[in-house]
Amino acid sequence: MPTYKIRGIDIDFPYEAYDSQLDYMDKVIQSLQEWGTNVGSLLMGIQISIHHVIEELSLSLHPTLLKRNALLESPTGTGKTLCLLCATLAWRKSLGSFTTGVSMLTGDKSEGKNEVSLSQSESSGFSTIVYASRTHSQIRQVIQELKRTSYRPKMGVLGSREQLCIHDEVKLLRGKTQTNACRALCRRGGKRNCSHFHRVTDYLKNNSHLGEEPVDIEDLVNIGRRFGPCPYYLSKELHKVVDIVFAPYNYLIDRGYRNSLQLSWSNSILIFDEAHNLESICAEAASFDLPSWLITACIKEAESCIDLSIKRRDKTNDNSQNPDDFAILRESGLALLLKLEKCISEVPIESKELGFTKPGPYIYELLADLNITHKTASKLTSIIGVASTLLEEHNQEKSTGTVCRLDRLGEILEIVFRDGRTAHAKYYRVHVREVEAWAGNDSKGKVSRTLSWWCFNPGIAMEDFRKYGVRSIILTSGTLSPMESFAEELKLDFPIRLENPHVITPNQIWAGVVPVGPSGHTFNSSYRTRDSLEYKQDLGNAIVIELGLEIDVVNLARIVPDGLLVFFPSYYLLDQIIGCWKSVSNENSTSIWERICKHKKPVIEPRESSSFPLSIKDYMTKLNDTSASGAVFFAVCRGKVSEGLDFADHAGRAVVITGLPFATSTDAKVRLKREYLDQQSRPRGELFKVLTGDEWYNQQASRAVNQAVGRVIRHRYDYGAIIFCDERFSHQHRLSQVSRWIQPHIKCFSRFGEVVFTLTRFFRDVGTQCPTKVPLLEAKNEGQCLLVLHWTIIDAGNIGEVLSSEQQHMDQFHMEELLSPLVTP
Repeated sequence: MPTYKIRGIDIDFPYEAYDSQLDYMDKVIQSLQEWGTNVGSLLMGIQISIHHVIEELSLSLHPTLLKRNALLESPTGTGKTLCLLCATLAWRKSLGSFTTGVSMLTGDKSEGKNEVSLSQSESSGFSTIVYASRTHSQIRQVIQELKRTSYRPKMGVLGSREQLCIHDEVKLLRGKTQTNACRALCRRGGKRNCSHFHRVTDYLKNNSHLGEEPVDIEDLVNIGRRFGPCPYYLSKELHKVVDIVFAPYNYLIDRGYRNSLQLSWSNSILIFDEAHNLESICAEAASFDLPSWLITACIKEAESCIDLSIKRRDKTNDNSQNPDDFAILRESGLALLLKLEKCISEVPIESKELGFTKPGPYIYELLADLNITHKTASKLTSIIGVASTLLEEHNQEKSTGTVCRLDRLGEILEIVFRDGRTAHAKYYRVHVREVEAWAGNDSKGKVSRTLSWWCFNPGIAMEDFRKYGVRSIILTSGTLSPMESFAEELKLDFPIRLENPHVITPNQIWAGVVPVGPSGHTFNSSYRTRDSLEYKQDLGNAIVIELGLEIDVVNLARIVPDGLLVFFPSYYLLDQIIGCWKSVSNENSTSIWERICKHKKPVIEPRESSSFPLSIKDYMTKLNDTSASGAVFFAVCRGKVSEGLDFADHAGRAVVITGLPFATSTDAKVRLKREYLDQQSRPRGELFKVLTGDEWYNQQASRAVNQAVGRVIRHRYDYGAIIFCDERFSHQHRLSQVSRWIQPHIKCFSRFGEVVFTLTRFFRDVGTQCPTKVPLLEAKNEGQCLLVLHWTIIDAGNIGEVLSSEQQHMDQFHMEELLSPLVTP
């Protein structure tokens, strides 16, 4: 195993590292090392000026200036995760040996308390590494990468009860119902308790080595099934004394769950992998929407709580729940509903698009009229917690499966009265709008009203980490460009940045801007031209067209082998253009759609999330159908296909971007965000520069493009084409916002014929000029991970027809992780 010395740290790496990988590890080490200078080491230098010492002392007293946060972009397939793990763990190992054994003082207040003191080594006090990725499936891949390294830190992985529970009854439940059932059984004695929970202590006492070899959620579940301890509480105990802990990053952003973690945040290293959506998730976590139907449901639940508590008191003499408390809840909820209705009825809403908007602090005026203040909110939240528990227990007994709505009201109050402060309200806007009533409500189809409190400063979700004394925050992804908005939106300083090139060679990528179609019509998806028949027809003819005077059909659908991805700016345009292609016919009465289907079998991304897994399955089936020359997936930027899916090798040989996916400018949240940024960007002597509304609006569109483009060329031996069918991509400022690794390869063409010629030559030559080593494929074989390595030469006659016997394994590897949703704590 090669060893590389970077900034004085010896890093063991499983393979010979590329230059870009060494650059990436160098930036990681730089972020970890440069956390301010030890003043004692300064005094050791004989020729150090007094001014320099004073300067360093002043820095040591200003913790916000000591952080060395990093923003690192490296394309998928460049070994980013492996580099990140090796560099971080090598730095940690240089400080001292990894932790061994277990020392724990268990106890979730809701489940009771167990005191255990084992004779293994205590935590060394070194930095804890918190590695967060988007989903549990991505965490599983990271742990697989950890197994490839030589490093064996003490590790833990956090998961939800839904994934880890092995109790015969509780594992069938979901959400708060499952949580309450679990806690009730853990508190309870006698036969009706959870034996798995009570076996955790003994198991850890006898297996103190747990976590010294990489363990995943599936490993914990297998331990629980085989030996009896609860996997969920094993993970809860294990994370307390570890060198590195893995978790989905919304576990850290969610304040409630984060506060339940017993991590040593001071001097810790916080890594957010796949962080390209972090800013939007932070903003959403700090915001809320309160529709009137939800308030109505809360009132009904409050009334039910009064009846249930009275029955319980009369039946069992249980006075633990005071019906008067629930009466307070009912009255507050009723007053809130009446106030909301009155507020909305008195507000002159100019139009459905504009709605009614007030500054963020207006929320306190609204709630104060209901006698909900900082003083009363905590009591109300406490009552809501008791009420929801009572309702969940009742629903569990009756097996109704009803979701408790009061919980959401409690969460809203916690957001509004965050830490007993009001300063954060300046980052918000109160907005009231008309919406169609909730689909599951009796009022479906009727116009309802929603009160929203939208956060336009994602940084407030990250400010706690600064207070905790986190040493460094590293944000990394394959698609972070354009980078500037991350630092400005999250209100964090990122002095260390990297936009890595890909590890592929130039002859493995074709990238071009196609400003005009075959008929010479300009490609521009803006609202001025997108609805014209000429635009729609020429865009279709760019994908399939007859060229010149010859009968022979030469088109993108035939030039591009195997899988072709076509991204539209919106679902509206996708529906409009495909509808046009299906109806418009040429002289031979053959529609554009029929001509596309002649060469590639089409799949259209559905709007409904429930239908998406079937569309993915349909695409893979059509892709492997030998009766056609591949498949084409028509999708939407910011849609499900563009986010996190892996179309490697034959699954995606080219991606077509048909326009710039600007968010709807009339959308209330988009409009208010732009107005908020414009107000904040006025000179005020702020420490951090703030984007203007237009800058943010444009960068969001560019980031969505980069996300879609990132679906292809997924590893060192992959190849493919990136086709920008919009003349605006030829403008320099727009090209500068495309991912840095693509920019050197982009060519702007003036005629469509040049595109066809060079693209045909690229796919013809890619095999003969670039003998391709087929990538490592992970195939599932009896529960274990196989690494299959093949060597093959791809020539012009068999482009995209490699791996015929292993293709099903590849499809499983690439697609099994694609549909994993964000996991909620």
